[in-house]
Amino acid sequence: MVSLTALSIDAILPALPDIARDLAVTDGNDRQLVVMALILGLGAGQLVYGPLSDSIGRRPAILSGFALFLAGCLLSLFATSFQWMLAGRVLQGMGAAGPRIVTVALVRDQYEGRAMARVMSIVMAVFIMVPALAPALGQGILMLAHWRAVFGCMFAFAVVACLWFALRQPETLDPRNRSPFALRQVLRAAREVCAIRATLGYTLAAGFAFAALLGYLGSAQQVFQEVYGAGARFPLYFGVLALAIGGASLTNARLVMRMGMRRLCRAAAASLAALAGAFWLAAFAQGGVPPLWAFMACFMAAFFCIGVLFGNLNALAMEPLGRQAGVGAAVVGTLSTLVSVLIGGLIGLAYDGTVLPLVGGFAVLALAALAAMRWADGGGR
Repeated sequence: MVSLTALSIDAILPALPDIARDLAVTDGNDRQLVVMALILGLGAGQLVYGPLSDSIGRRPAILSGFALFLAGCLLSLFATSFQWMLAGRVLQGMGAAGPRIVTVALVRDQYEGRAMARVMSIVMAVFIMVPALAPALGQGILMLAHWRAVFGCMFAFAVVACLWFALRQPETLDPRNRSPFALRQVLRAAREVCAIRATLGYTLAAGFAFAALLGYLGSAQQVFQEVYGAGARFPLYFGVLALAIGGASLTNARLVMRMGMRRLCRAAAASLAALAGAFWLAAFAQGGVPPLWAFMACFMAAFFCIGVLFGNLNALAMEPLGRQAGVGAAVVGTLSTLVSVLIGGLIGLAYDGTVLPLVGGFAVLALAALAAMRWADGGGR
C-alpha cells in the first residue's frame, strides 16, 4: 500500500510518449504533467487523511483512499483528452495518499520500539524495490498491449491490495482514542508549522530535495530515450539509479547514530551542490550531452545524497512539534510536496534536449536546501 504512489509514477514513465501522441499533446514537455498531477493530488490528500484516520479509524480512511484511487485509475484509463487524463491522475494521487499516510499510523497502533522498527524496515524494503522494478513492468506491458493497459494493471493491483487489506486487517485505533475531525485543528497545526523556525526551515529543505527528484522523474524518459537513445533499456538505467536511494537509506540508518541528522544533512546537501555544479560545467563543455556512463555515475552519487536527505529532513521538521505530531506530519508533508511540485515542475518543463536544466536544477536546489537548513538552525519563531 505504501508503494502505490511509486508504482503509479514509475510504471507510467515508458508510456508517456504514447499518451502524449494519442491525447494530442502538442508540447513534448507537457507529458511531464502526467507525473506532476499525481504528486499534486498526493500533497492535497496528505492534509486530509492523517486527521481523518484519527477521527473515523484506520480501515475506513484507507478503504476510502483505495476507492478514490480506483476512480482515478478508471478516469485515466478511459480518458479521451489530456485534461481528463490529468484529472484522473490528481484523483489517483489523492486516493493513494490514504494508504500511504495511514499505513504508518496503523503500524504505530500495533507496535512500538524495536518491533515497530522491524515492521517498518520490511515495509521500506518493499518500497525501495518498487521504483526499481515499476518502469520495467510498464515497459513489458507496452510490449504486449496499449498504454491504457498500464492503468488497468494499476487498477488490478489496487483491487487485490484493497481486498486483502479489507479481509485480513482489523481496525487498530481504539474508539476511545479517536478525535473529531476539525478544520480548526488542521489550520492550527499549519500555523504552528509556519511559526516554528526549525520546522518550517526543514520542511522547505525537504521540499527542495524532493523538487530535484521530481524534476528528474518528469524528464527521465526524455533524457534516457531522446538524449541517450536508451529505447527499451530505459527501465534498466532508471532502476539502477533508483537503487542508489535505497542504498542511501540503509547507509543512513548506520551513520545517523554516530554523526547525527543535522550533520549528515548538511554534508549530503553540500556534496550534492558541489557534484551537480561540477558536472554542469563538464556537461556544458560537451554541448549539454555528456557520455551516458558519466551521467549515470554522477546521478548515482546525487541520488545517494538525496536518499540521505530524505532519511532525515522530515524527522528534523517533526522534532519540535510534540503533541501536534499527527496532524503536524500531514501539514509538513503537504507543504513540502507543494513546494516540490511547483519547483520540480519548472525544472522538468525546462528540458531542452540536453541534461543542463536537470543538472543545474540539482545544484541550485541543493544550495537552497543547505540555506534553508542553516536558517532553520538559527532558532526562534
